[in-house]
Amino acid sequence: MSFLYSQFLVSLPRPTTSCAGKTVIVTGSNVGLGKEAARHFVRLGASSVILAVRSIEKGEAAKKDIEASTKCAKGVLQVWKLDMLSYDSVLSFAERANKELSRLDIAILNAGTASAKWTIAEQDESNITVNVVSTFLLAFALLPKLKATAKQFSTRPNLTIVSSEVHAWAKFPEKDTPPNESIFARLSQKPDTGNPDMGERYQATKLLEVLIVRAMAEEKSAAYIPITINYVNPGLCHSELSRDLGFGFEVFKFFVARSTEAGSRNLVYAGLQGPESHGHYVSDCQVHLPSKWVMSTQGWEVQRRVWKEIVEKLEKIKTGVTRSLSDE
Repeated sequence: MSFLYSQFLVSLPRPTTSCAGKTVIVTGSNVGLGKEAARHFVRLGASSVILAVRSIEKGEAAKKDIEASTKCAKGVLQVWKLDMLSYDSVLSFAERANKELSRLDIAILNAGTASAKWTIAEQDESNITVNVVSTFLLAFALLPKLKATAKQFSTRPNLTIVSSEVHAWAKFPEKDTPPNESIFARLSQKPDTGNPDMGERYQATKLLEVLIVRAMAEEKSAAYIPITINYVNPGLCHSELSRDLGFGFEVFKFFVARSTEAGSRNLVYAGLQGPESHGHYVSDCQVHLPSKWVMSTQGWEVQRRVWKEIVEKLEKIKTGVTRSLSDE
């Protein structure tokens, strides 16, 4: 009922906060929520908005569309290559940001997938690779630039992970993985018989995002880090994310989904929030509580396991990358 109330009865405010002088990165911004969020940041006066996209061609088309609708100056929008299926691409993108950007005020990590097919990418099932491992590899790799911006410009940058309310619907049987086994290994083990429930897999990735952001905030509370890290629920929107989930879901979206532009307001709102949202769930342009299970004792215990595993996983990809959270 809360989902239906949000979709039909909540009117999301149009962003009005000035972004003058700010540099913003939005991943997955050639279409959908990311593109509309980038359009808002340009409209709000951001000095530089990086469209981080897998396809440069599609990114350039998005750039032209945003420039035409906002009448922004040439050079405000830039298109950078980012392929979330490749850890090398993620690290190359972050290295470029750290070297070329004079500042980084807001990073909206929106790129995601809801693949209906079981495939392996970078040793993990592809939804896990894109939505979880690559997302947090990028998050940690961008922290040095965000921290440097905070120090140099006496501001508080923001890192926002785009999650979803479906984190509350995840069955997540992998939570019962024995302590001597890996949850991530179990997640990337295809069932011997039958077809895996890929809708459930997407929900599980959104739950993992919630757990990891909360763990990051436990490691470094708002008082001890000059950056706000939060996670946001855009709501069910008309976008290409669910294009692989079948005709039935498209019919459901037709009747229930909010516009992509409306959903993007949640992303922009979260990206503009301060320390009061650190480690918290942003939905309907407000700070809310996540699911009851996340807040439960078992949820916290699984959160600690997931945190330990993701840190170990990221350190194998790039030694020292997770130290950016604790480094001054």
